[in-house]
Amino acid sequence: MNSKERMIEQHLMGRDINDISVLEAMEKVQREIFVPEGLKYRAYEDSPLPIGEGQTISQPYIVAYMAQILKPQSHEKILEVGSGCGYNAAVLAQLSAHVYSVEVIEWLADLAKMNLKQAGVKNVTVKHDDGYHGWPEHAPFDKIMLTAATPSIPDQLKVQLKTGGKILAPVSNSYQKLILLEKTGENEFKEHDLIYVRFVPMTGESQK
Repeated sequence: MNSKERMIEQHLMGRDINDISVLEAMEKVQREIFVPEGLKYRAYEDSPLPIGEGQTISQPYIVAYMAQILKPQSHEKILEVGSGCGYNAAVLAQLSAHVYSVEVIEWLADLAKMNLKQAGVKNVTVKHDDGYHGWPEHAPFDKIMLTAATPSIPDQLKVQLKTGGKILAPVSNSYQKLILLEKTGENEFKEHDLIYVRFVPMTGESQK
């Protein structure tokens, strides 16, 4: 059994990842492309790994868990806030029509673009900007995912979500918890508390 097979069988299926489309997406994406050169041998460990300057690539289980909760569909348009190294967007891209990903740190946006190109992922568009404001030109979105912790989910993102859509975000008060918001009406949301997590904090406007 190779390391990717072990990751899928032990760390994903061996826990609570049972969505076949998510498991297939995790199998298709070569995580070692998104990991720094000196850490490629650890690419399929179930742990976050440093990618430079205090930033990390999320552990595979969390990437799969968030995809399973959000349930992107093949016809849907997704907004990702926080491109990081591009790995999470690459997984979402296997499940959706197009991913629009916004990254506030310029070198990370450039890294994500380079990694996604190397991985042959063509249905992700990355831009360097403050994801707090979303990406209004491409709104409304079917689903929105934040990959950095925010004190609260920005109203700008709620406005850019279709009615019936979902936002998944790590929300940080004294601790971090994944929150799922379902948009049930023009200004109405149903909130679900999920698991405790640890993400890097969202920077830019979110911190003001």
